[in-house]
Amino acid sequence: LECGSKPELVAALPLVGTDRLLICNGVKDAAMLSLMLSAQTLGQAVLPVIEKYSEYEELQALADARGMQARLGVRIKLSTRGAGRWFESGGSRSKFGLTAPELLRLVSDLEQRDARPSLELLHFHLGSQIADINALRSAVREMAQIYADLRQRGLPIRYLDVGGGLGVNYGGDYGSADSAIAYGLAEYANAVVYTVQEICAARDVPAPVLLSESGRALTAHHSVLVVPVLGVHRPDAPVSALDERPGHDPSLDEPVVRRLQQAVADAEAARELDQFREAYHDAAEAREDALSLLRLGYLSLGALAAVDVLYWNTCRIALEGIRRSALNPPPPEQLELEARLTDVYLCDFSVFQSVLDHWAIGQLFPIMPLDGLVERPERRAQVVDLTCDSDGKIGRYVVSGGTADWLPLHAYAPGPAYYLGFFLVGAYQEILGDAHNLLGRVAEVHVYASADEPGNFWIEETLPGIRVGDMLADVQYFTNDLDRRMSDLVKARIEAGAVKPHEGMRILNQYTALFAASTYCDLPATRQS
Repeated sequence: LECGSKPELVAALPLVGTDRLLICNGVKDAAMLSLMLSAQTLGQAVLPVIEKYSEYEELQALADARGMQARLGVRIKLSTRGAGRWFESGGSRSKFGLTAPELLRLVSDLEQRDARPSLELLHFHLGSQIADINALRSAVREMAQIYADLRQRGLPIRYLDVGGGLGVNYGGDYGSADSAIAYGLAEYANAVVYTVQEICAARDVPAPVLLSESGRALTAHHSVLVVPVLGVHRPDAPVSALDERPGHDPSLDEPVVRRLQQAVADAEAARELDQFREAYHDAAEAREDALSLLRLGYLSLGALAAVDVLYWNTCRIALEGIRRSALNPPPPEQLELEARLTDVYLCDFSVFQSVLDHWAIGQLFPIMPLDGLVERPERRAQVVDLTCDSDGKIGRYVVSGGTADWLPLHAYAPGPAYYLGFFLVGAYQEILGDAHNLLGRVAEVHVYASADEPGNFWIEETLPGIRVGDMLADVQYFTNDLDRRMSDLVKARIEAGAVKPHEGMRILNQYTALFAASTYCDLPATRQS
């Protein structure tokens, strides 16, 4: 298992025995480091991965106070950078990890402590969704050489953790940096295993146990978002709507309406490509003239409605005719008409809650209808959500052969619900829209400016951030169950003679006290003001 925050540590700890590894990444405060040491006292295989040298110093100070030697791992900043949108997670400018001088300083300190065996793991992370397998090979080669150097120096490092990055093929253009990958699972595994094996053999050192943290690849497929279509807007309303008005409508006698009626007739009579294009050009010009008349107050609402219906029907007929010409590349009129005649499908979901990465970084997600699978989808659609935000839509779609600005869907009709499925949303989407890394709501302070108050302000109220126990309950990890699991684990270790009863109860109390702690790191007292 792997955790990267205080709530994740609390959730994972009761699930870890003496033979199941828990890798602890991310920034760690004193409470987290202390709990990890307590878990090691119980015999649990818990490895804090040092992200910065000061973290190592704090861990050793806590361990010294207990008279124990901490087991640990180290994240290293490699010179190799990742490939793809998240490339900045790796390389010498990455947010976490020790530089080569810091690593040597840590190793020297362990040697002075006669504690070489306590360094059990080396770790690097290139970033999520690695696009280029050669970047991974280069990073693994660099890390394997560092591993070999340290083994030859006498450090019996057991684990080599290659981090995350195994990509998911979301579709789209094959091999594109963000949504598709140009390698498979077997090639990824070969790039890691063969490279490490080759270097270990050449340097005559034992091969390590290889670990990976391929969270995206493990979780993307586990979840699908199912949403019903609530309604559809079709710009090309049937022309028969004009004939449904009772009696004669004088608005139909407007010259600009007559011009559009003629454009519809020309499109219906057209046989050649140029005739369809001309009918479309005539309709577009007449519609612009109609809008100018409307702005000047010379066009009635009835005439405007007729203009809209006639214009869109001319567009529909012209597009059908232009498509039959099957030109490659298609003429510009075809591209314009396809974009304008796209239906808008209103669906019961929020982009910002359920597929946040599409809005934030343009991540593609395969979307397809869950009904009518034996029928050919004939409509070109754009999917929009319930929110009032103009960004609440899906702007790019995975289609056969690549990507497009529209999604092929069936014609919407009253009756049974029509559902769409958003696939590969299992990685990050739900938790990003809610509470990434289980960090949750931050504390709030409501401050009002006032010239009558000391310092020209006053604090109306302070709202605490969410607590670990409440955050875990939101994602179905309940404190009573976690408390029971941890109690059973501590009791078993006491009965096995691994810890004394008073030490076991101290560890249990330390664990349960974190239920009431903030999900965020606590500042040391020396840094608080």
